[in-house]
Amino acid sequence: MPLYEHVFLARQDISQAQVEALTKEYGEVITEGGGRVGKTEYWGLKTIAFKIKKNRKAHYSLMNLDAPPAAIAEMERRMGLSPDVIRFITIRVEAHETEPSIQMRKVDRDDRRDGDRGGFRGDRGGFRGGDRGGFRGGGGGGFRSDRGGGGGGGFRRDREGGDGDRPRGPRPPPRDRDAETPTPAPAAPSEES
Repeated sequence: MPLYEHVFLARQDISQAQVEALTKEYGEVITEGGGRVGKTEYWGLKTIAFKIKKNRKAHYSLMNLDAPPAAIAEMERRMGLSPDVIRFITIRVEAHETEPSIQMRKVDRDDRRDGDRGGFRGDRGGFRGGDRGGFRGGGGGGFRSDRGGGGGGGFRRDREGGDGDRPRGPRPPPRDRDAETPTPAPAAPSEES
C-alpha cells in the first residue's frame, strides 16, 4: 500500500485533548478503510503566517499513514466537513521517517539559533546594519547613512556637508505620457506690457 504523511491544522480555541480525539477519530477512519496509522505527533499550538477562517493560531498534528487511496479520500472528505479542522495536507512519500520529525527536534532548533548564519541578528548585514549595510546604515549602503555606522551611500545624505542644504532649481515641466514629446511649459509673463 502507498505511504502518506498527513498534517492537519485544528482551530485555536479547542483543547489539546480535543485535537488528540480528532487524530484518533481520523485514525479509525483509516483502519476501517483497510490501512494502518503509524506514528502520530502533536506539534502544538503555533502561530500561522496568515489568518485562516478567523484563526491566527492553529493546533498542528502529524500522522504517518499506510493506506489505500480510498481510505485517504474518505478521511479528507470528513475533515473537509469538520468545523474544527481548518486545513490539511496529505503527501505521498517513499518511506516514513522513524525518528521524530523536524518540528519535534528541539536540538536542531537550538543549533540553528546559535549558528553564524547572519540574517537579522548577525554581523553580516541584514536589517540592522553590520559590515554590509542594511536598512540602518552600517558599513556599506544602508537606507539611512546619517545614523549609524561609517558612511556608505544611503538614500539620505549626511547632515554635515554634502549638498543637502543647497536649494534646488525649478522642477522640469510634467510630461504628457501619451505624447511623444514633453508638454511645453507655460509661458512666463513678459516684461513689455
